[in-house]
Amino acid sequence: MGKNGKAYLVGSVSALGGFLFGYDTGVMSSILEMDSWKAYFNTPSSVGQGVIVSLLTAGCFVGSLGAGWLADKFSRKRTIMLACMVFSLGAAIQSGSRNRAMLIVGRFIAGLGVGVLSMTVPVFQSEIAPPKIRGRLVSMQQWAITWGLLVAFWIDYGTHFIKNDASWRIPMGLQIVPALILFVAMFFMPYSPRWLVDHERVDEAHVVLAKLRADGDMNAPEVLEELDEIKEAVRLDRETAVRSYAELVRFPIRRRVILGVIIQILQQLTGINTTLYFAPTIFKQSGLTGKNASLLAQGVNGVVNMLATIPAILWIDRWGRRKTLIFGSLGCGVAYFIQAVATGATQHKSYDDDGTLNLNMPKGPSYLVIVCIYLFVASFAMTWGPIGWIYPSEIFPMRIRSKANSITTASNWLFNFIIGLVSPILIKRITWGLDLIFAIIMFASIFIVYLFFPETKNRSLEDMEVIFSGSAWAHKDKKRIAEYDAGVKHHITEKEYA
Repeated sequence: MGKNGKAYLVGSVSALGGFLFGYDTGVMSSILEMDSWKAYFNTPSSVGQGVIVSLLTAGCFVGSLGAGWLADKFSRKRTIMLACMVFSLGAAIQSGSRNRAMLIVGRFIAGLGVGVLSMTVPVFQSEIAPPKIRGRLVSMQQWAITWGLLVAFWIDYGTHFIKNDASWRIPMGLQIVPALILFVAMFFMPYSPRWLVDHERVDEAHVVLAKLRADGDMNAPEVLEELDEIKEAVRLDRETAVRSYAELVRFPIRRRVILGVIIQILQQLTGINTTLYFAPTIFKQSGLTGKNASLLAQGVNGVVNMLATIPAILWIDRWGRRKTLIFGSLGCGVAYFIQAVATGATQHKSYDDDGTLNLNMPKGPSYLVIVCIYLFVASFAMTWGPIGWIYPSEIFPMRIRSKANSITTASNWLFNFIIGLVSPILIKRITWGLDLIFAIIMFASIFIVYLFFPETKNRSLEDMEVIFSGSAWAHKDKKRIAEYDAGVKHHITEKEYA
């Protein structure tokens, strides 16, 4: 870690915000299959399950839209702390639910907190990170999500042996613990240096940068250079700024907003949350008999997800964004296609008395489907998972970074909400057809990324003005960017020999 140790510490602590979302996603996926939960809430239909699951993401959508104003007004740090308090309230209501309406309200309130965190944490991480490790630092958010999923899966597996309400109330109530830890820890974290400069607190920003970059040495050249870059960027922003959401649809920012929205939508259209929320149901349909077996398979799914995110954390700033996304689309698409063919060719549908669908697949294709689910999760975890959060957090100028990220993040939650609402219905009605739809989307995303998304690895946040000022066809703009890089390198060489 070296001199970036403090940046890693701040990034890791704030990533607990991702843990909260991951935990809530994971905890609900297994609770949906608990007999005590079904009995307490009168065995919700597939539509009822979709509403209960998706109300969290409806709250996330609303929370992420409001997060931009909060983060600009009150700072990234205080906004994260506020979100922890809101999330804790929602978790407490869920854990103490007496009826379905109370559960839904609790999930919506918790979603407000998660929505604010999902926008604010990546922005905060990107603003405290040096360019060479920004991708790694922001991908900690995704890794924390996978840890939240993993912990929730195994807590659910342990508590499902309890034969009363405690089996689902305990894992829901435990969500409050990491929220309180993050709330307390943020008291000791610095403000974003870019936010401080933007609010005329330059001396404080200087101190923060010195601590983050040079062990407190305020005269270190890299500290002084970065502070000057931030001050100049803020000055230019103010000369051209119209600090409103209307600016997001104007040239030249419009292109970046569109790309940020597309990458967040495509992250959801990978189908990852269909797999994470409803994997126990999919495993049972595919032939894993017994509740323990499907929940255990979901626990293994969490382990795969967490481990596969590690390569992204280590090498995302070496691989680059474009190549990684294209590789991920290919891996996810192939896994989905094989899954669709295996299921469609061998399924023999039947229904239990309670309406549960069974596909009655032979063991070979059944195990192949389960392996494909794990391959899909691994492909997503090391590609679309982290970059879906990294890319939008690094491409916008300071004057509109929070507002723009609130829009891109809201688009993620909007599609998360839609997918959570319709997935249980489609899983039951078209089975393998849903896999085929996701496969087609993934193959199409290869061309979308290649044609339109410029590479942003190892760029300063201030460099993005140059990267996005050229052709909208990213694959045709490489020559111009190479000429810019050559000019920068020449300028640096002249300074060294001056």
